[in-house]
Amino acid sequence: MHPEILRGQGLPDELLDGKTIWEGRYRSIMDLEEHLHRNGTRIIKIFLHQSKDEQGKRFRERIDEPDKNWKFSLSDIHQRNYRKHYMKAYETCLNATSTPHAPWYVVPADDKEFAQLIVSQLVLDALNEPKLAYPKTTAKRRRELKSIRKRL
Repeated sequence: MHPEILRGQGLPDELLDGKTIWEGRYRSIMDLEEHLHRNGTRIIKIFLHQSKDEQGKRFRERIDEPDKNWKFSLSDIHQRNYRKHYMKAYETCLNATSTPHAPWYVVPADDKEFAQLIVSQLVLDALNEPKLAYPKTTAKRRRELKSIRKRL
């Protein structure tokens, strides 16, 4: 949406062709996630999807409620004009970087409580997935511990 931002990063011209840069960045994301996965890190990526109508409603609340005025900027309206392009970019990114070991979860976010419930469940499922348990003590180890205990 804003190629001037990329040009301002001092990147080599050959990367600024619009496609190469994103393919490279997606590959970098997947390489990092693969490294983390190989080293035992569980990755969950959550995209909170808010409808255009809900976004408009929340913008109006930020204008109407004085304690929320700080959350609103005129640039929000400017960026809203690019919404269709942002949605396409998000879709491309999510499709390019979702893998079995680092999946994306797209959560409807118009209803905050529902979104929080879904996100909480995803986190709980991930925390419960390893089925952690204390190691079992063998009979040999039990005898060894009893012997040590007698010395105490």
